[in-house]
Amino acid sequence: MLDSKLLRTSPEIVRRALHLRRATIDLDALLALDETRRQLTTEVETLKAQRNQASQEVARKKRAGEDASALMAELGTLSQRIKELDERCSAVDAQFQEMLLTIPNIPHASVPEGSSDADNTEVRRWGIPPQFSFTPKEHWEIGALLGGLDFETAAKITGSRFVLLRGWAARLERALISFMLDVQTQEHGYQEVLPPVIVNRASLIGTGQLPKFEEDLFHLTGTDYYLIPTAEVPVTNIFRDTTLDEADLPMGLCAFTPCFRSEAGSYGKDTKGIIRQHQFHKVELVRLAHPDTSYDELELLVTHAEAILQRLGLAYRVVTLCSGDLGFSAAKTYDIEVWLPGQATYREISSCSNFEDFQARRAGIRFRPKGAKKSALVHTLNGSGLAIGRTMVAILENYQQADGTVRVPEALQPYLGGATTIPF
Repeated sequence: MLDSKLLRTSPEIVRRALHLRRATIDLDALLALDETRRQLTTEVETLKAQRNQASQEVARKKRAGEDASALMAELGTLSQRIKELDERCSAVDAQFQEMLLTIPNIPHASVPEGSSDADNTEVRRWGIPPQFSFTPKEHWEIGALLGGLDFETAAKITGSRFVLLRGWAARLERALISFMLDVQTQEHGYQEVLPPVIVNRASLIGTGQLPKFEEDLFHLTGTDYYLIPTAEVPVTNIFRDTTLDEADLPMGLCAFTPCFRSEAGSYGKDTKGIIRQHQFHKVELVRLAHPDTSYDELELLVTHAEAILQRLGLAYRVVTLCSGDLGFSAAKTYDIEVWLPGQATYREISSCSNFEDFQARRAGIRFRPKGAKKSALVHTLNGSGLAIGRTMVAILENYQQADGTVRVPEALQPYLGGATTIPF
């Protein structure tokens, strides 16, 4: 959430940010609400001061044995007016706060301007895409031939965009989860947590999924609960309404969880395979940082996600998202895109973002600078380290062989009892 003071004192900054994001929001209506809200607040405070003075005068007259009936009648009228204005002020404030929650974050100055992913800027590449003596298959073809990815049974159990992993595929998924968590906790210093995968509305507001993206979530009917779209939500909200010590920063946590997304508006995209599912697994990285160092932390976060792909020997590239492709809460985002031979293209496998104080203001996450009397908002960051299903996709496509089998990356072999080939 943006600082309402910024909105009031520098609306041109917000207006420029909305233009960069290609966002169509009636900023003038929000500014008018803010002006009405402040006028009502001033009027109420003035009337309350008058009521206090009148109350004191009534008390004085009564002590002096004077007639206070006229003044008491005036006091009753004043109190009724205050009550009406208080109710109106609360309603306008609620409307203002609700609308403020729909304003996206301001892009960092280093974010390139653009309107779509076509305008994203490539930062670097790592690794060389493999060359094949045959036409490489897509992952869903490989999975079907080897019997590990069962879409038909999953559709019978639930519906479309679900998969049942059998045998080697289930074991590979488990190996990837353990491998990623071990790297992040043992080598990069993240504390592992296992959060609930059901969260309340306040948690989703805190990280920016609500109110704007309600249709993308799975809501448990009749409750205040939702299935998480990403572990970013419960892990960040561990610190909701918390004030940390400056010495606690930076802080890194990682979590493996299933994630659930309705994928509203994505029909027709990636309908085959496991690129875009309603339920998928992910290892998420969350960092809390001092405002002065949060962009150094973003660069570090990206290298932590890259490390997984490098260990697995998977070629990838890092791109900076342009202003029009930036996520709602992010000030800056790097996407890591892995090479998929079956599609002959790079596809997103991790998104690493600095939200600056946008989430922290919504969630009330603060820290107390050393020697300071007042607390300050932390900067929050998160990134996938990595999406498990998409990593499996990359392994199947990059390590496929002419005989239909798939080689196991060396880094995963200890997690698979030394197996070197899929199926095992």
